[in-house]
Amino acid sequence: MRLRSARIVFATLFATVLSLSGTAISQQKTDVAPSQAQDANKPKSESGALSGPGTDSTSHSKPGDTKTPGQAGDDKKLVLSQGIVNVIISVTDPLGRFVTGLGTDHFEVFDDKVKQQISHFSDEDAPISIGVVYDVSGSMKERIARSVRALRRFIETSHNDDDFFLIAFNDRANLVQDFTTSGDQIAGHLMFVQPKGSTALYDAAYLAVEKVKQGRHVKKALLIISDGQDNHSRYTYKELRNLVKEADVQVYAIGITDPSDSLNGFGRSILEEITRMTGGRSFFPNAYNEPELVEICTRIALELRHQYSIGFYPTDLASEAKWHKVQVKVNPPKGLGRLTLSYRDGYQSFKK
Repeated sequence: MRLRSARIVFATLFATVLSLSGTAISQQKTDVAPSQAQDANKPKSESGALSGPGTDSTSHSKPGDTKTPGQAGDDKKLVLSQGIVNVIISVTDPLGRFVTGLGTDHFEVFDDKVKQQISHFSDEDAPISIGVVYDVSGSMKERIARSVRALRRFIETSHNDDDFFLIAFNDRANLVQDFTTSGDQIAGHLMFVQPKGSTALYDAAYLAVEKVKQGRHVKKALLIISDGQDNHSRYTYKELRNLVKEADVQVYAIGITDPSDSLNGFGRSILEEITRMTGGRSFFPNAYNEPELVEICTRIALELRHQYSIGFYPTDLASEAKWHKVQVKVNPPKGLGRLTLSYRDGYQSFKK
């Protein structure tokens, strides 16, 4: 009996989930019952290393070049077996409300246009490991107080067992607070900050993607809050994009805009692309409209709590493709209008 138990434990330790959380936005005409909708200079580093827990990254290294050991995951119900692809999906109705109550039979998933059998399905409100990536550059000087109050609302609306970390950035990215379940610690670090310097957004996002992998929960996300485009990172956008494409992390962004100098053009398109390719979303509220900021933060927190998880084992194991296209369709009960699905629309091949 002991030998058998040891074998089971050994097998479980080697099981992995290769998942993806979503970025295609697809729309279908369907019918929804109102009761089912809820309101819801780039000098390159030569020997860089990721800052350890509770320490800062330095100007002599790329953040995220090496990783410290991750924390053990506790979402055992999502640990299935090797080779599974997991798709995280947000479903909203024409009014932007989250649609809940759908089941496995309401979804179809396709891998490179080939229909797949759904092997795992969940709509549970599961905790998440979340990284907050916060801009403290000089241009944020008049906007810190409003955005921190909105961030507090995001934390208050999140799952009670979520764990958070905080990366603040201006000329460089710094890990200000390591993983904690205390949202007050996250917001507290920002209350007395003195914004200054340039904007190393790519460095901060790169560091955050690497750091969130250490989170104890299977589901992982980032929230980026910034008012401008990058102008001081050592990482390029291409490097960041490649990392994000491979990572199992949903990215949401709030681009805080000013009516006289709004975030647009290249800076805005960067945030939109990064979030879209991970299944997240970007928002661009007025910097001086605090109620709008609070509403957006609340909405993001609620969206992270009202998502579906669908897993499948790819049938074309012989494919030589390095990137596989995923499509999800929804066939809900009668009565609903046009539904919008947000999810990551592809995954890296399992073949090395």
